[in-house]
Order: sequence, then C-alpha cells, then structure tokens
Amino acid sequence: MQYEPTLSRAALIDLATMQYFGNVDKKDMDATLACFNDEALFCVQTAFTRHAGKAAIKRMFEDFFGAYATIVHKDFVCTVDEANGRITASFEAVLTGHDGSITRFFNTNFWRVRDGKFQEVYVYFSGPNVLV
Repeated sequence: MQYEPTLSRAALIDLATMQYFGNVDKKDMDATLACFNDEALFCVQTAFTRHAGKAAIKRMFEDFFGAYATIVHKDFVCTVDEANGRITASFEAVLTGHDGSITRFFNTNFWRVRDGKFQEVYVYFSGPNVLV
C-alpha cells in the first residue's frame, strides 16, 4: 500500500534521526511513541518478530529502555524516497549495559511514513535482536 507523501526529504531525515532515534537515545517514551501512528507495525526482520500497534511498541521500548544504561545511535547514512514518503538509514548502535558492558550493532532500518508518522518500521540487526 502506498501512502500520500507529506514530508520533505529534510523532514523525513529529521523524523528518523532526530525525532525518533534522538528520543530513543534519551529514553523519552512519549516523544518516541509520538513518531508512530496508532496502528503502526514494527518488525525486526532478522528475528521474525513484530509488534503491532502503539501498545505493543510501547511495551517493546519499555523493555529496551530498561535493559541498558545508555543507548546511542550514530553515524547515520540515509536514503530518502521523498515522492513516496519512505526513508532508510544505516547506522551504528552502541548499547551500554548496567554492568558497563558494551554491545555494538551496525543496523539498517526502513520506514514507511503516513501522515507524518511511522506506519511501518522494518529493522535489520547485525546481531541478536534486542527489541523483543
């Protein structure tokens, strides 16, 4: 299904890197969830998991935020399809455990945007799924 595009290239990049990942890194649940439509779908393709709707996505983030002392997403390389409201980003994720251990991932996310928010998110992890 295709959605009517509403965001510019710059706005799509801002949504993915600043509004979404910026707030994930701050563990700001309300701001993170504000990036999603109510019936959004969040899939971790490399682990065959899916979270349908904001309540399920919120529960996933509660577990993720609680599992790590700090979360950092950085070094984004974005590809934007402005005409169709889609964006992808490859990036490094650095997760510091409460015991000081560090886990690094080199992941890629794909987003489909509807009405200025994420409708579908597809995540490809370079390692084990931490979004359960």
